[in-house]
Amino acid sequence: MNPSAKEKPQAAPVADIFKALGHPARVTIIRRLSGGEHCVCDLVEAAGLGWSTVSRHLSVLKQAGVIVDEKRGLQVFYRLALPCVSRFIACLDNPREQPEWMHTPCSCG
Repeated sequence: MNPSAKEKPQAAPVADIFKALGHPARVTIIRRLSGGEHCVCDLVEAAGLGWSTVSRHLSVLKQAGVIVDEKRGLQVFYRLALPCVSRFIACLDNPREQPEWMHTPCSCG
């Protein structure tokens, strides 16, 4: 089996996560969830979009495995399933605050 065929199954979930993060509204939702779980109404407010639009964005994030939801009565609460995603976004926001990530020695030679 060639190496590229072997890598495809492992690469697909990671690529799905990056695709899910490819919209500013979804990044805004992740930032809000970085502080802990929130109900849909909080996320609608944070995104500044309509309920149906936010619901679609939440569906994309959930399908990619970035968030999980829990229904409590009539409300649905969301939280991060992958906390590393919020750390990654924080690193992209302020890379100089992550010096250990910026100066990793190359292992290629």
